[in-house]
Amino acid sequence: MAPRPRPILTAALLLALLPAAVRAAAPLQLFIDLTAPGKTLNLMPGTYAGPAVIDKPMVLDGRGEVTIDGGGQGTVLTIEADGVIVRGCRLTGSGNSHDKVDAAVLITADDVTIADNRIDDVLFGVHISAGNRNTVESNSITSRPAPVTLRGDAVRIWYGRGNRIIANDIHDVRDIVLTNSPHNLIRGNKMRDSRMGMELIYSPGTEIADNDLSGNDHGIVGIYSDSLYIHHNHIAHQPNLHGSALAVKGSSQIVMEYNGILDCAVGLTANSPTFPENILYVRHNTFAYNDIAMFFYGEKGGHVIRDNVFAGNFQQVAVTGPTSARGNDWQGNMWQDYRGFDLDGDGFGDTPYALFLYSERVWLDRPMARFFRASPVLEVVDFV
Repeated sequence: MAPRPRPILTAALLLALLPAAVRAAAPLQLFIDLTAPGKTLNLMPGTYAGPAVIDKPMVLDGRGEVTIDGGGQGTVLTIEADGVIVRGCRLTGSGNSHDKVDAAVLITADDVTIADNRIDDVLFGVHISAGNRNTVESNSITSRPAPVTLRGDAVRIWYGRGNRIIANDIHDVRDIVLTNSPHNLIRGNKMRDSRMGMELIYSPGTEIADNDLSGNDHGIVGIYSDSLYIHHNHIAHQPNLHGSALAVKGSSQIVMEYNGILDCAVGLTANSPTFPENILYVRHNTFAYNDIAMFFYGEKGGHVIRDNVFAGNFQQVAVTGPTSARGNDWQGNMWQDYRGFDLDGDGFGDTPYALFLYSERVWLDRPMARFFRASPVLEVVDFV
């Protein structure tokens, strides 16, 4: 008789043969190594030990019942192959090194999808390093309990383009940071109780839309990042005196429109245009109940600010120089404290909106005087 062929050991067969107690302590790397390229690894419910590396195209599916625990060592899951999909897992227990960027997931490949995962008790969440067209979608991401500056970033992109950060629920992290990473998309995320919502450094052409940021120290910050398109975001309850819902420095041709800015220390902070093309287009936004709606620093204006609503703010506009705001293009804005008339009925005031608040210079130059805002003493200063 011919000898019977030996069965080939696969990840699925091994999972079926191992007792639950043994499987719980088994390293995830073993099952990854037994999965053929292009196949799906359907892990059985339980906890698997990391760190692990995926170096071939495959799908890792935890179906919401699998925990991958890094045991406090390094990065929990490293992805080095294009086209990998990781979904339905809880990733926890990374190392604690900021220098090594210990994270739940490190991606050094293209076209990877990280979706529907729970990421917690890690330093950094998802770190994309020189990766393009990756998708981070519908994940829950939080860092470990620590002072905000000692946490890690929820998503960190370093030299990556075409990546998409979509519909994630993020809280108690440090930032979302893009560095040297052009033309990415950040859409539909909720982010709360963190340091900085989104910071873009030398990352032009990125679209930031439909995000909800609440209770953070800073909102959306663009530094030397041209052609950003920031629209339909809601940024609220940001009381940090040094923070701003929207902030721009050294960037040109940025469009900000249809954003809602509510109850923040500063709504928009922007520097003067260094060159004629370094202007912002601020249109159809609502600035309501902020300490300062807009703050401009520098000696000249040039920004286009049209069709916005300014309501209930302590101060509508603050400047560092007398020409910082006057040089901007102000048209069609609604000012709640406008004191003019529209006798011709064209929907626009017959006289320009004028703002003379001399007392505001006191607490802008001396922040400790902020306590006395709207007090009778400072109102007398304005009256005189």
